[in-house]
Amino acid sequence: MLEDSPHTRIDTALAKLGKVLEANDIDAAVNLFQADCYWRDLVAFTWNIRTMEGHGQIRAMLASQLAAIKPQHFRQDEKEPASTSDGVTEGWFEFETERARGYGHIRLKNGLIWTLLTTMAELKGFEEPKGLRRPLGAEHGHDPNRKTWKEKREQETTELGYKTQPYIVIIGGGQGGIALGARLRQLGVPTIIVEKNERPGDSWRKRYKSLCLHDPVWYDHLPYIPFPENWPVFAPKDKIGDWLEMYTKVMELNYWSSTTCKSASFDEEKKEWTVVVEREGKEVVLRPTQLVLATGMSGKPNIPTFKGQDIFKGEQQHSSQHPGPDAYRGKRVVVIGSNNSAHDICAALWEAGADVTMVQRSSTHIVRSETLMEIGLGDLYSERAVANGVTTRKADLIFASIPYRIMHEFQIPLYDRMREKDAAFYAALEKAGFMLDWGADGSGLFMKYLRRGSGYYIDVGACQLVIDGKIKLKSGQDVSHLTADTVVLKDGTELKADLVVYATGYGSMNGWAADLISREVADKIGKCWGLGSDTPKDPGPWEGEQRNMWKPTQQEALWFHGGNLHQSRHYSLYLALQLKARFEGLDTPVYGLQDVHHLS
Repeated sequence: MLEDSPHTRIDTALAKLGKVLEANDIDAAVNLFQADCYWRDLVAFTWNIRTMEGHGQIRAMLASQLAAIKPQHFRQDEKEPASTSDGVTEGWFEFETERARGYGHIRLKNGLIWTLLTTMAELKGFEEPKGLRRPLGAEHGHDPNRKTWKEKREQETTELGYKTQPYIVIIGGGQGGIALGARLRQLGVPTIIVEKNERPGDSWRKRYKSLCLHDPVWYDHLPYIPFPENWPVFAPKDKIGDWLEMYTKVMELNYWSSTTCKSASFDEEKKEWTVVVEREGKEVVLRPTQLVLATGMSGKPNIPTFKGQDIFKGEQQHSSQHPGPDAYRGKRVVVIGSNNSAHDICAALWEAGADVTMVQRSSTHIVRSETLMEIGLGDLYSERAVANGVTTRKADLIFASIPYRIMHEFQIPLYDRMREKDAAFYAALEKAGFMLDWGADGSGLFMKYLRRGSGYYIDVGACQLVIDGKIKLKSGQDVSHLTADTVVLKDGTELKADLVVYATGYGSMNGWAADLISREVADKIGKCWGLGSDTPKDPGPWEGEQRNMWKPTQQEALWFHGGNLHQSRHYSLYLALQLKARFEGLDTPVYGLQDVHHLS
């Protein structure tokens, strides 16, 4: 290797870091970081999901954790070459702690660490049964009492939840619950997934018929079983539903469909939950040690209250209840909202022959799907990325390696390019009266999603209908009230309506905790989602990670899991490892349990 090659720089930095950490020399470790530095840890050091910013926070974390974690064997991943660009050298590395094996990413500026990512990859002694450890399946030899794989599976299905208790109950059997259930299954943790719908995938099947994923296929794989190479780039909802149903079956998940969770309570003395569910017409009481709410970011409908809703004679639906356009040919429809669901629903209604008006109450960020694919995602999640050796796992880790505090700095140039590329498109939208924005700081879609989970539309065609006036637009106005057959806006505009669709988004996931457990527990946990960026719908103070997601909360043994398919896949690993460690009775000293600043 050349004396000052990227490989050598990374090797040198890792050797220094490993040496001082093994020696418990915290001051020396801190001095390896530059002044504006970031250490993002996914479970390996903190048994939490935390980003430490600056010398002071890194010193405090190491003072708390280093003696217990015992990191060692830092070594560069020789399969992933280091590189240098714009004065930043970056590379990949492996390491170990007393309990786990880890994987990480490092960026250097002027020989000092700028960003460091450390992630737990597996627990020592509790590795997944894969590769050389995969199960044999067949039982060779002779035994008059032996059971087949199928018989063992049937016995488990019959007994779990009745004769034996699960260690974990997951409430919610959508993509998040299924991905986490698959991880826990491979780690041998007894788990039941509770889902109110009849079949896995129904949370997709039962949405409006034009629904497709707006994220591309490379971004959306589930753990263990990637989509086939001929899978559509943007999967229609029914294909996703069928895939989730197939996945649930072949991954042998204990999936209780047509089951409603009625209540949950935690016994502080016994350290167990009492979860009451209704299954097959009967009440069943489950007593897990850990409870996961995987009800989804898009699970708790946000339905606005307007005067006159009780006297309106037509139909009123939240977008999550909208069945599709077929019954509304020739009808007058008013859609309140202007983000993803609103655009999808308006376009489908127009195609079906409805007279549809979109009411845009506040500005929306729009990005064209083709442009997002090319500029925003192409380097990490695309056929181009795959050809360049960027696997889904590597793409996930690259994205995870960028601290949220500075992520907008990486995003702004991309969205500047998008705005320039599609300037004529945006001019036409604004001419039609549509109110556009690019996020609070011009950082676009991903930061809006991470900060607030709303406020954007990935355009797959509906914008042209707005531009052409085929979808009528009323922008800058909120609703005043409803009459028997009219939506009246605050400027006095009257919109005749047979149907009103509230495409008004969803509330914080801790709303489910309030419903199922208690308002006291929901308030003890606080708001879910957001970074504390002090931008619209993401109030400060700065917290630096997604609030309460995939990590310990202020309520012992209660966890939240959700997000898009990418997040469900990526973070399910780290949540599963935290739960597995507790199942096995390992010491899990949590650093930096999140403070509560906002209740909802």
